[in-house]
Amino acid sequence: MRVGLGLLLATTFIAAPAFAQQAPTALSGGPTVAHPEKWPAAHSVGIVDPATEKFVTALLAKMTLEEKVGQMIQADIASIKPEDLRRYPLGSILAGGNSPPLSGDDRSGQADWVATARAFRAVAMEPRGSKHAPIPLIFGVDAVHGNNNVVGAVIFPHNVGLGAMNDPALIRRIGAATAAESAAAGIDWAFGPTLAVPQDDRWGRTYEGYSEDPGLVKRYAGEMVRGLQGEPGTKGRIQKGLVAASVKHFLGDGGTFGGVDQGDTRVSEDELIAIHDAGYPNAVNAGTLTVMASFSSWNGAKMHGNQSLLTGVLKGRMGFDGFIVGDWNGHGQIPGCTITDCAATFNAGLDMAMAPDSWKGLFDSTVAHVQDGTIPMARVDDAVRRILRVKAKLGLFAAARPIEGKAGVLGAAEHRAVAREAVAKSLVLLKNNGVLPVKASAKVLVTGPGADSLGMQTGGWTLSWQGDGNGNDLFPNGETIFSGIKKAVEAGGGTATYSADGSFTAQPDVAIVVFGETPYAEMRGDLRTLEFQAGDKQALAQLKALKNAGVPVVSVFLSGRPLWVNPELNASDAFVAAWLPGSEGAGVADVLIGDKAGKARRDFSGTLSYSWPKTAGQFVLNKGQAGYDPLFALGYGLRYAKPGTVANLSEVSGVDPSLGNTANYFARGAAPAPFSFATDSGVARKTVEGPQTQEGAQLLTWTKPATLRIGGGELDLSREANADLSLQLVYKLDRAAGGPVKLLMEGGANTGAIDATSLFTGQTGTWRTAKILLKCYQTNGVDLTKVVAPVVIQANAPLSFALAEAKIVSDPNNSTCPGK
Repeated sequence: MRVGLGLLLATTFIAAPAFAQQAPTALSGGPTVAHPEKWPAAHSVGIVDPATEKFVTALLAKMTLEEKVGQMIQADIASIKPEDLRRYPLGSILAGGNSPPLSGDDRSGQADWVATARAFRAVAMEPRGSKHAPIPLIFGVDAVHGNNNVVGAVIFPHNVGLGAMNDPALIRRIGAATAAESAAAGIDWAFGPTLAVPQDDRWGRTYEGYSEDPGLVKRYAGEMVRGLQGEPGTKGRIQKGLVAASVKHFLGDGGTFGGVDQGDTRVSEDELIAIHDAGYPNAVNAGTLTVMASFSSWNGAKMHGNQSLLTGVLKGRMGFDGFIVGDWNGHGQIPGCTITDCAATFNAGLDMAMAPDSWKGLFDSTVAHVQDGTIPMARVDDAVRRILRVKAKLGLFAAARPIEGKAGVLGAAEHRAVAREAVAKSLVLLKNNGVLPVKASAKVLVTGPGADSLGMQTGGWTLSWQGDGNGNDLFPNGETIFSGIKKAVEAGGGTATYSADGSFTAQPDVAIVVFGETPYAEMRGDLRTLEFQAGDKQALAQLKALKNAGVPVVSVFLSGRPLWVNPELNASDAFVAAWLPGSEGAGVADVLIGDKAGKARRDFSGTLSYSWPKTAGQFVLNKGQAGYDPLFALGYGLRYAKPGTVANLSEVSGVDPSLGNTANYFARGAAPAPFSFATDSGVARKTVEGPQTQEGAQLLTWTKPATLRIGGGELDLSREANADLSLQLVYKLDRAAGGPVKLLMEGGANTGAIDATSLFTGQTGTWRTAKILLKCYQTNGVDLTKVVAPVVIQANAPLSFALAEAKIVSDPNNSTCPGK
């Protein structure tokens, strides 16, 4: 979004300041400085007008330096209190994926979020004795598939599914519904849409991209912006239930080498333009008010510090008149910067730094940098002008907020109908040997871990960052896939029965098995192989058991990306890619369940917006590229009206299955590959019943000083620690510890341990769950950068407990630091 900076901004109009171009340091040998003249031209529409610029100019003239710098800093509500705004006049707050409203409950409904917004807003708007009226905050959240932070909101399919619809008009309607539900909860600003063009399906944020095809992303970009913000030039947006968009992440986030989150996009400038810039010109032309900078690098140069792209291309060539916001402490990754001190990011063109927990230090250092001339005042005035302009265009300077707190907006019937339509249109039929559509008069068995789980349906970035730990009760306006199937079948005179394990007493006519990826977001979602359930084929075992019982099988696959599922395809009579459909599970039944006679009520219309891999090692598949040879090509999708056949597929993945596991260390009585379970001679072992499965745990009894060790491979868990992830242990104490118990990890320069004695005392005989923050290991001297044994327990007799599970989890609720 930006044009060179000689662009006139208004009638008194100040030319956007030009700053000395500094070439970032290249780490990977490719270009790091963009040539704006090579890029497509664009121009913001409806953001700059004489009246707004006159208002902003007058306000700027009265603001102190501290007030101006405050506008350039954004804090997370988990790290700032409303009263802090009296000392630090910040311009923005956000609620990160795990940040609760002021009530303290991160699974809260509309009332708590409205109360939080109003509490911060009230302090921000207090008279300060300044020469000008108070300046309102702008409150942003990651509303990436609906207002997904708030209990009761409609959760739309993730973008990977919306891409399969190929329906720009519906995208706009989804944006409008998301805006209304966000404004009703006190939110001004949605951090979306994501315009990444993912090129490597190992990336954990693949599902946030509409497609690997830049053409589809281009068609969608402007429509989602218009849905969220209204048409360019719309006045009083927040009063009309509209919010600011933030197209992201500029630039190249979907092209990182190896699909590594926050990694390096190693491409030529021409490829950066042709693929990764595809959606931005249309978004700018549609009037997007903000753009978010990417964590990633271009040939080694961090985007948060790349002046040639942020200023030269986005604000210059593309004529972007809104403001650029950073990502979560992303400025701290620029060489020479820290999260609390980074003049370079502002000089490069960032207008507002997202400093969730570093805001205070960044505020102080930025004021100092302006005072000593490191950051020119012209740069500050340009950034603040852009921010104030956006606030004015949103209507934030007006007190009225008729949508905020209004009942019946979140979960509105019309929004649910839009989501249900999107689900039905996003489904892609990969295989059908005549079993679909299912007769509504049939006897249907529904099973699989995703069949009755709104948590699995909605995926990551739902009520929390990684989306785990969400029960059905947290979706009062949602419907599971099983519930939708049951209603559709019973309406036609049939029966639908849910069985968690797939067992049955009366032979069903057909089984619908819903399975797939468990929720994740970036980092935890990064993969090393595309094989589904590598080394632990639970879903395949269930499919084969049903087939062996003579039951026709329909597979409904929930995933945030295409995965290698050849064995599961072979074991299915029909296979549907349902992506991450969100809270309206009935949309699945609308297509799968026919009438009483088995005639389709609605045909499939979805097509693949990502190529489907033939092997688990086909990480990068680009149509038109030499050697393009997927299992199912971009645009593939069967229909009832146009059926096709799928031959028996090779079940050789081509990748070591042990590469698929980096976070599950012990489950169902064993350590899954590549990990191994070992104990010293001082620990007696016995297989016992687990909390949910037979022979699902190991009873461990210490007879003398000894160590339990689960190890294998080498892991770097430092990023997980920084993201507040935890090691979760599920265990049952049989005999309490009579002495110290230590938790540690082996590998690297490890010298410390956690005193975990408190976890192994107290009540015996009941299953308990402990979540130990990985940061606690670091603070106790454990090196997490080269871990070869992530679970190590040292103890002495007496101690006896049954261990059922050990894994890394992201849900921060009830996490602890033993010994503190």
